Amino acid sequence: MSDSEDDSPQLSREALTALQEFYTQQAEKDKKLRCILEGKERLLQRIQFDEDWQLSQFWYDDETAEYLSREALKAAGPTGKIALISCPTLYKNLKSEAHNNQVTLFEFDKRFAIYGEDFILYDYNTPLDIPCHFAGNFDVVVVDPPFLSEECLTKTAVTVKFLAKHKIILCTGANMEELAKKLLDVRKCEFEPHHKNNLANEFYCYANYDIGIETK
Repeated sequence: MSDSEDDSPQLSREALTALQEFYTQQAEKDKKLRCILEGKERLLQRIQFDEDWQLSQFWYDDETAEYLSREALKAAGPTGKIALISCPTLYKNLKSEAHNNQVTLFEFDKRFAIYGEDFILYDYNTPLDIPCHFAGNFDVVVVDPPFLSEECLTKTAVTVKFLAKHKIILCTGANMEELAKKLLDVRKCEFEPHHKNNLANEFYCYANYDIGIETK
């Protein structure tokens, strides 16, 4: 083999300098993008939304939001996918803790479109009017139907069963217990959710799996 065949192609000094400049500029762009995304994340964490009672919105208190977020993360696993249906106050808690989890909010209130691709416009009156690729896509679904009515729970349950692989956490009124069991095979849990503005209705947490505490 001749010496010429052993020689590898060599870049000129000018080409090496240009290549190094390209990599440096690319690294600076990536750094700026990370700063923008981190700044956006901090901004979203600071934004506070008031309850809209016309939409039957009642936000969880901090203890409830933290408990449900921890349970959802435990149920989903370190890289699992979590769906939130009509419970937007859980989103910020989950996003701050779910480093490798996908969290998707299905919500009627368009104010929450600020969450970008994590927001899916959802109306329980059209329970399957959501992207078809979400079918059976979520390791755990957390749901809080906006109204304590048979119609609302029945239609929302259609969405839940469409989205869920298996695990379901439902927060709703005590008067929905029998229907919830019939529709989603959930049982009342020991943990009782609470709201910042107390509701007159008895409100319970239900699940279709053992969430690590005794059920009643």
